[in-house]
Amino acid sequence: MTVLGEAATFKRDWLDGFATTYGRLVRKVPGAYGVVTRDRPRQGKVAVVIGGGCGHYPAFAGLVGPGLAGGAVVGDVFTSPSAEQVYRTAREADNGGGVLFGYGNYQGDVLHFGLAARRLAAEGIDSRTVLVTDDVASGPADDTARRRGVAGDFLVFKVAGAAAERGDDLAAVHAAAQKANAATRTFGVAFGGCTLPGAHDPLFTVDDGAMELGLGIHGEPGVRTVGRLGPEALADELVDGLLPELPCQGRVAVLLNGLGRTKYEEMFTVSTRVHERLAAAGLTPVHTEAGEFVTSLDMAGLSLSVMVLDDELAELYAAPCDTPGYRSTGARLEPVEPVRTADAGLERPAPGAAAGPVDRALSAAMVRLEEAEDELGRLDAVAADGDHGLGMTRGIRAAVAAARGAEEAGEPVSGALLAAGTAFADAAGGASGALYGVLLAETGAGLEGRGVGDIGPAALADAFDGAVRAFIALGGARLGDKTMLDAIEPFRRTLREGADAAAPGAGPAEAAGCWAQAAEQAQQAARATADLTPAKGRAARLAARSHGHPDPGATSFAHLVTAVSETAGEAVGLEGS
Repeated sequence: MTVLGEAATFKRDWLDGFATTYGRLVRKVPGAYGVVTRDRPRQGKVAVVIGGGCGHYPAFAGLVGPGLAGGAVVGDVFTSPSAEQVYRTAREADNGGGVLFGYGNYQGDVLHFGLAARRLAAEGIDSRTVLVTDDVASGPADDTARRRGVAGDFLVFKVAGAAAERGDDLAAVHAAAQKANAATRTFGVAFGGCTLPGAHDPLFTVDDGAMELGLGIHGEPGVRTVGRLGPEALADELVDGLLPELPCQGRVAVLLNGLGRTKYEEMFTVSTRVHERLAAAGLTPVHTEAGEFVTSLDMAGLSLSVMVLDDELAELYAAPCDTPGYRSTGARLEPVEPVRTADAGLERPAPGAAAGPVDRALSAAMVRLEEAEDELGRLDAVAADGDHGLGMTRGIRAAVAAARGAEEAGEPVSGALLAAGTAFADAAGGASGALYGVLLAETGAGLEGRGVGDIGPAALADAFDGAVRAFIALGGARLGDKTMLDAIEPFRRTLREGADAAAPGAGPAEAAGCWAQAAEQAQQAARATADLTPAKGRAARLAARSHGHPDPGATSFAHLVTAVSETAGEAVGLEGS
């Protein structure tokens, strides 16, 4: 991924755009790469001035506003701002109450902010400094002064800004910030490196199937490479990295921080397990945030920060603030119960004796669609979002579970198919889920009142004819649009022709033969969709790209009906009882 912007002008261009976009909240410091609050605070208020290299938004400029920082200064990407830039920004932010500098513990920042503090002192402006040292991966527990400041920056700055907002003097604001830093720990993971402005290659890469633990926020890799973990195992790894340095009990604020490319929904998959693990260790999460607070350009990854709260830190952390990157009207600090949803539809039905003909038929289709999941995903990714294989697996598993439950409860074929169709649509979602759902349910409706032994070629063809009419009415597809219908209609037509040619009174055995012939036609038709151009659905927007590739929906339908045909006498409607 290439970041927009040119390396030489990136700092200037993004800060100008930021100050333009959020001019209602901040104003740019004349002659400096810094911003301060638009409305000058009351005289005597401590000015909390934060900063570091750019590439970390919303840190640092995005955290300027009432209740948080009074000003922020930025350097080039991952590079400390100069002492001159720090000095000018601090002078602009000062309101007679002194300046609290806050920044991560990096040598360049220490030197340049230190030089600026000396210059302020020479002019009679008092200042103090809090070095954020929350990253447990960057130094031993008995020497925290060696540690880096990462996402814990946000938590420390939030406390300092609230202390300044309530009117604390410089010594008290500094003490609160120091306490917040001592109470905060962070551990992070990266799935992929970040790309500098103007570059085309990332600073580092992570092999497929791997992740980097203990990363920083300046494009450096982690301290340890491990295999790619799922959400719960990753949550365990992050919490385990912090627990040795946290107390055995107490209230905590929790921060899940995205590093630039890992977004909210992905972080939420980790959050419940983090909450459970902290609670199991005796800690009480009373406020959890998930989002981007201290990023690393477009790095893929996230970090977990925990701040242990006493009464003072709780009050300051909960205080309101209003900045471009973070707003709060006042946080509610109270325990919540983690949410765990049991969804049987997401589980694969256990193998075993089938409850009835619908269960047997759909179980065969389930095996076939599971085997084809990757193929269907690749076909769908050609001109859509690549989720068709996963959707079919989810849908058919839910359909099998529902049909099994219905048949165990004594439902006939029609009731089992209705239950299967409803479950398929619910679990699979999307257009395909709804369309498969209507095919199953409407086929069942057409077989209402018939026992298995009463389902011959004519009855089966009639039921499927009705299902296809409902399918077309719901989806609006036409032959040649390169959709599921391009396999469904040849299947329906062949099934109808076989039924019309069957002898009067033909039963389930003859229906089996008609179904098998129709399935062969569906397979041929699905392959032939490679020569079509999509005219409906998301694939239509990338029609040219789809040419030469079979339609995923038509392919999954052919797989399903072929698997059912292979069950022969076990499939619904294909054999008498």
